[in-house]
Amino acid sequence: MSDPIVILTEEPLNADDRVNIETLVADGDMPLVVLVPANTERHLLVDFLENLSMLEFAKAFRELSGKQPDPEHERTAAAETLAASLTALGGIGGGVTGEVVEGKPVDALVAKARELNAGQAVVITRPHAVADTFHTDWANEAQDKLGLPVLHLYAGSGFIGDS
Repeated sequence: MSDPIVILTEEPLNADDRVNIETLVADGDMPLVVLVPANTERHLLVDFLENLSMLEFAKAFRELSGKQPDPEHERTAAAETLAASLTALGGIGGGVTGEVVEGKPVDALVAKARELNAGQAVVITRPHAVADTFHTDWANEAQDKLGLPVLHLYAGSGFIGDS
């Protein structure tokens, strides 16, 4: 069996993401481990600028209210994201498992990659203009901590982030 691939995602993976992951696995039998954060510890100013950069003005100002999301709702949403992702990736490689992780998502990715002696790490997110521009996104942070190349894919597309 080959070295596992650890995948961190904030979005439910779909058929397009499956194609991207199948390309990584090719004919190998490497197991896939999907991690979904229970919370993403959002930063108000970064989120505000992010929404403005994506021309989502109403959303930008709506989120300024500072209303904190319900932790139970976030865990339920993460479990649903994980279930959809496991279904989307079913039958690829040497099997697909996953878990909802608490705390900082990148720390969870790094810990799991080291625990499993992973050969690859993949981060799948929606575009984040501010974090991507300043290389503070999850993929860059994970790459710095792991010392391994970390592939950054944008959810539902074939686009590769700059990490």
